[in-house]
Amino acid sequence: MQYVPHDYQIIAANWVREKPYAGLLLDMGLGKTVISLTVIEELLYDSLQYEKVLVIAPKKVAEDTWTREARKWDHTRHLRVSRVLGTAEQRKAALRAKADIYVINRENVVWLVDYLGDNWDFEFVVIDELSSFKNHRSKRFRALRKVRPLMKRVIGLTGTPVPNGYLDLWSQIYLLDRGERLGKTISDYRRRFFDASYRPWGQEYKLKPGAEEKINELIKDICLSMKAKDYLKMEEPLLIDVPVVLTDKEMRMYQTLQREAVLEITGGKAITAANAAAVTTKLLQLSNGAVYSETGEVVHIHNQKLERLDELIEAANGRPVLVFYSFRHDKDRIKNYLKVKVRELNGPEDVEDWNRGKIPVLLAHPASAGHGLNLQDGGNIMIWFGLTWNLEHYQQAIARLHRQGQAKQVTIYRLITEGTVDEDVANSLSGKESTQEEFLEKLSARLRGLQKEGGL
Repeated sequence: MQYVPHDYQIIAANWVREKPYAGLLLDMGLGKTVISLTVIEELLYDSLQYEKVLVIAPKKVAEDTWTREARKWDHTRHLRVSRVLGTAEQRKAALRAKADIYVINRENVVWLVDYLGDNWDFEFVVIDELSSFKNHRSKRFRALRKVRPLMKRVIGLTGTPVPNGYLDLWSQIYLLDRGERLGKTISDYRRRFFDASYRPWGQEYKLKPGAEEKINELIKDICLSMKAKDYLKMEEPLLIDVPVVLTDKEMRMYQTLQREAVLEITGGKAITAANAAAVTTKLLQLSNGAVYSETGEVVHIHNQKLERLDELIEAANGRPVLVFYSFRHDKDRIKNYLKVKVRELNGPEDVEDWNRGKIPVLLAHPASAGHGLNLQDGGNIMIWFGLTWNLEHYQQAIARLHRQGQAKQVTIYRLITEGTVDEDVANSLSGKESTQEEFLEKLSARLRGLQKEGGL
């Protein structure tokens, strides 16, 4: 296929080409992969600056997206892609293969750094989904930091550089400029731009007045940011919250299990950052209709969400539907409950069949169906059986359908169990500005209400 770039893609490619390290902060659907491939092809074959490039990507993107995109376009079809995946021996063989692009999943970055050691020979590195390295304590960040001095060119790609706030930014920018702009350490960064305070859930950092503007000013010479709404003519998705109402008996059971879950996790104490994730996970399970017991068995609470899901799929009248689930037992329950043919999103074949209209209902987890997957050709209806508090996963999942090439308006249905944590999560996601701390406040308020009622 002939590549006819949009004006903004030409601008982005030229901008990246001119810089030894650059952050391409392009919104979802703007074509970060093809832009990067265009630059790679030019630097490897036109200017002959490099012999090969390492691409670090999420697992499913590493498995399929880069190979597929390279083969898709006439000007990049000759690029040889070696996927450094599978067992250790398979990964070693892939590294020995003669190729232009070596693609490895981010989970194996530590292995790669250890394996190559002093023989690290990737001068050109592309980090596909730079925000995957937002945790400065993670092993993958520390490993890549170790070999960063050996890289001459780095491109960082992401549409969500600050999914949880500006604290996420330091480690990502460090992998680009080695601390030139935001400081050599996270401590330096915090001291310069944040005020620290103590809350019940731990230490909290808030941006100092004017800090956001200063940070943006410091990184603007190496980070190019573009929003899809400014460049793509697409209707905004139609968001419809579908209320799920429990019977009195089901609500009593829900509240009983809620009390037990919160007491078990918190020990009767306040919700903190350390236990918030566990509390939220447990409550979201309850809202969806089932929860794991201490012995690992599935305790069924209600089928209300399953019934509403079935109704929505029936109302789709044969049109393909993409369903997002949160927990394994949700997936199993959906498959057992629905009478229509259901398929899980596991690999490239599933993507192809979905885009060809061969799958009536596709089940996907937001964490595994995020970055780089193009599903816009297969349908325009999305249903969230269970929500995720992770804003990045939520936005990336929506972008699988709502992206360039989508011919129809995307309709998003969210199943919201009334009187549960579903409502808090839905409100936070809709606002798209809520912080973890704000969510904790909401969650704590809900539980304090239960305490006043004698529930806890």
